[in-house]
Amino acid sequence: MTPPVRPVAVVTGAAGGLGRAIATALHADGWSVLLTDLDPAAVASAAAPLGGWSAALDVRDEGACAAVAATAAGRGELALWVNNAGILVTGPSWEHDGPTRQRVFDVNALGAMNGTLAALAVMRAQGHGHVLNVVSLAGLIAAPGETVYAASKHALLAFSLGTLSDLRMAGYRRVHVSCLCPDGIWTPMLHDRLDDPGAVASFTGSMLTAQQVAARAVRLARRPRPVVSLPRWRGAQVRLLDVLPGLAVALTPIVQAAGRAGQRRQHRRSTPPDRR
Repeated sequence: MTPPVRPVAVVTGAAGGLGRAIATALHADGWSVLLTDLDPAAVASAAAPLGGWSAALDVRDEGACAAVAATAAGRGELALWVNNAGILVTGPSWEHDGPTRQRVFDVNALGAMNGTLAALAVMRAQGHGHVLNVVSLAGLIAAPGETVYAASKHALLAFSLGTLSDLRMAGYRRVHVSCLCPDGIWTPMLHDRLDDPGAVASFTGSMLTAQQVAARAVRLARRPRPVVSLPRWRGAQVRLLDVLPGLAVALTPIVQAAGRAGQRRQHRRSTPPDRR
């Protein structure tokens, strides 16, 4: 009897941290996962226990994203593309020079757009598929101390929801775009910011594990929704502050104090997250 064909998924930024956790969870859920990352050796190592399928990918390269989408579709129908690759910079907006701002937007916003459009070119032709964009709660509110990062995530959220509307207007009912907006995740990216006073917004809530977020990503992959926040109550909280921007600005000192307290708690009880 022929074994069932696994649906094909692509995950960007999958060499470690959240990307690797999402790829691992998808593999366990029955997906055939193509892990991609800027570092070919690291992503090959991450892919080894998950079927060994990997590719080097710079998401800033539109043509490279299209080539990865074609490669994935060559193994079967491309059912899922997860735009996870991202970089975090912290501190006041005026402290970031032009090249830094450009790099953040090139990866977090334009890179995810490249991946989305590469995947949609395949999915529109086959009539179904799902793009899952990892946005962050910073995409729902202007987080103090993460202004440039948050701006790039706001751009990705707007692009994702607008693209979903465009798909529906064009008659594509089985092609989906979802946004996953988690709170701070205990990954090497945040561990390296424990002593950074500009990163306080990342530590205002309870730290999520990469595995918790990956589990929610798998559920979202099976049941698309336009926007999902994790935890749900934090999404409701930041949306309320977004509706009341004056209140949000007035509460900034409280947010900073809570964030510094969170950094201290993390220092006391933490071990470095897995960097593999």
